[in-house]
Amino acid sequence: MTEFIDQQRERGYAVQQTCVALNTQGVKVSARTYRSWKSKEPAPRVVTDAIVLNALHDLQKLDEKTGRPKPEVLGGRRKMRAWLQRNGFPDISKHVVGRLMRIAGMKGLVRGRRTTTTIRSKDKIRAKDLLNRNFSTDAPNKAWVTDFTYVPIRGGFAYVSFVIDLFSRRILSWASSTPDDTEFVEEALQLALWQRRNERKPHVRPVFRTVHHSDAGSEYTSRRYTQTLAAEGLVPSIGTIGDAYDNAAAETVMGLFKNEAVAKESPFRTGVLATESDVVELVVDWVHWYNFDRLHSTLGYCTPVEIEELYYDEMSGSLPDEAASKLAA
Repeated sequence: MTEFIDQQRERGYAVQQTCVALNTQGVKVSARTYRSWKSKEPAPRVVTDAIVLNALHDLQKLDEKTGRPKPEVLGGRRKMRAWLQRNGFPDISKHVVGRLMRIAGMKGLVRGRRTTTTIRSKDKIRAKDLLNRNFSTDAPNKAWVTDFTYVPIRGGFAYVSFVIDLFSRRILSWASSTPDDTEFVEEALQLALWQRRNERKPHVRPVFRTVHHSDAGSEYTSRRYTQTLAAEGLVPSIGTIGDAYDNAAAETVMGLFKNEAVAKESPFRTGVLATESDVVELVVDWVHWYNFDRLHSTLGYCTPVEIEELYYDEMSGSLPDEAASKLAA
């Protein structure tokens, strides 16, 4: 406000004249108040709040090319606090973040209800559950989880399959298809194998004997898929029928994808998802953000790629003590 009045003074208008004009427009300010503002420094809290609010408003601004805000607007108070701490506000408290998010009109994403897509296999012979709901490992390539979900498009559905490494929660690969058959989930698996076998990292655990965990859907219990697992040296693991908790880590990623990328108000959408190509474009953007920029609470508010880099640095002996304690936590 003081800046506006100063601009009017430069144009030849007296302070009193400007204040009278502002009052007629509903802005209650007097010449005495203006002079008081000019003579006093703003409180530190006011300055800090203004800077943080500017950062929040920048996240909400629509990109000129895509017409979408930044994906970070999806975060709630805890995740937004972690993002702000990484971007110039290391000492900000959760209470300040919550208060300023309310002022900025930011609420974060609320997850919707899950729709079941698993078609149970009629064959009662299948692999045992080797994870037993223990979805954590101490190294990459010890255990992968996989699942697929659907995206409504014109004339039907597009199906998207993901393969996730339990250590870092990194999405190693994905594949899309209009029929939900064994072929397309197998494609996602082959891409994950290619990804890991072509990484040039020291101390990478070989893919051979990696536990491959899925639900009891017919796509994953088919003879073709089972033979592929055996040929690639993967150890099959399948949860019990009708129990989503046995594949909860993969189910979580499915839910995040549906709520963060597919939902109508998603910052990753530019319009109607009419074809499989529209879905593919959506998945490409979301998976890159998920792996490289999204802060995960289960990873101590690091990204999947950061967690893997920390692991490789620790194995090579080049990890600082502070980073090593963060990885251990």
